[in-house]
Amino acid sequence: MPQLPQIDSLKTPDRAVAQATRARRFPWLNLPFVVVIALIVCYGLVIVMSAVANDPDYSFSRQLAGVAAGIVAMIVAWRFDYRRLSDFTTLFLIVNVVLILSPHIPGLGVEAKGAQSWIKLGMQIQPGEFAKVTVILLDASVMARYGGRLDDAREYAKALGIMLVPFFCIMTQPDLGTGLVYLAIAATALVVGGARPKFLLVTLLVGLLAVAAVFALDEVLATRNPDGTVEYKLLKNYQRSRLTVFLDPDADITGDGYNLRQAQIAIGSGGLFGKGLFQGTQHSLGLLPEAPTDFIFCVLAEELGFFGVMVLMALYAALVLICFRIASASSDLFGALVVMCGVGMWLFQILENIGMDLGLMPITGIPLPFMTYGSSGMVLNFIVLGFIGSVWARNAQKQH
Repeated sequence: MPQLPQIDSLKTPDRAVAQATRARRFPWLNLPFVVVIALIVCYGLVIVMSAVANDPDYSFSRQLAGVAAGIVAMIVAWRFDYRRLSDFTTLFLIVNVVLILSPHIPGLGVEAKGAQSWIKLGMQIQPGEFAKVTVILLDASVMARYGGRLDDAREYAKALGIMLVPFFCIMTQPDLGTGLVYLAIAATALVVGGARPKFLLVTLLVGLLAVAAVFALDEVLATRNPDGTVEYKLLKNYQRSRLTVFLDPDADITGDGYNLRQAQIAIGSGGLFGKGLFQGTQHSLGLLPEAPTDFIFCVLAEELGFFGVMVLMALYAALVLICFRIASASSDLFGALVVMCGVGMWLFQILENIGMDLGLMPITGIPLPFMTYGSSGMVLNFIVLGFIGSVWARNAQKQH
């Protein structure tokens, strides 16, 4: 007598079959990825809402508009086949140069905070932020040509030269913070793309020597006024202060040193569980400058404490781990490079933003991903998420 099937097997469909069916119907959807994104964005909106409360210089509705526009842009990028972009290195280079230099166009560019970084098209837009996407695509397309191994010194120099073009363009504004992000993306592409470690080490040493040379030459060219003030030529005074104040905050107790002290006070006063949402005093009393932008992490730490910070770190870690899995599952190097360059950009921004608030890194104004106030940065991050989702979707289709 043949054995009858178990009752449970009649009622419960095979889980693997169900997952495969969902993947065939919705090849573009990665549920864990979407859930983590939603949690990070909502968390950021709550903190920004508190940071901009009672501050007429900022608009929470504008932040919501940035999120809405970003979601639309993410869906478009997600549904687009990223593989079509792998051979457009020259186009990406041209687009980068045009975007980054556009604030220098008379009548279009707007100067703010000592930098010519904005353009006005009905509303103020920061092209350098959007160029981060094309920098990712540029660097990924450059390194994808070498098939995961770059041993030739001339080819390495050529690739590096192309990747440095956006950095030199952004320094004409000048916007050092965004320029450092471009360098972080390039470094990620070189490492993931298989550049020889010896080449990378030499590049790092040359870069450090170049920085030291700029500071030394600036001291020689500086103009010393009778009143004791010094005017530097290569780096503006505020740029030097931001880069060096973390080494000695007391050297500028009324400027960047003061800002750093207030940031540290805000973080330390939060304790384990914080003062509570909308209860922070450092930013509400105006003691913490640029709280919604440069020092948004301090608002989070003061109001939600160490626990709130650890929640954010856990969400960031989950996003990075999911992206690692997407990159490792990619069937082509270009897709893996796009994902990892996006991750490299976020990791550098997280490290620098939190590090500068703690007094461990120079103050550069680099935004905290999905947390810092600003619609340009929010839309940019969503576009990067969309391309990462595109990489996942195309490989999921192949598997099913």
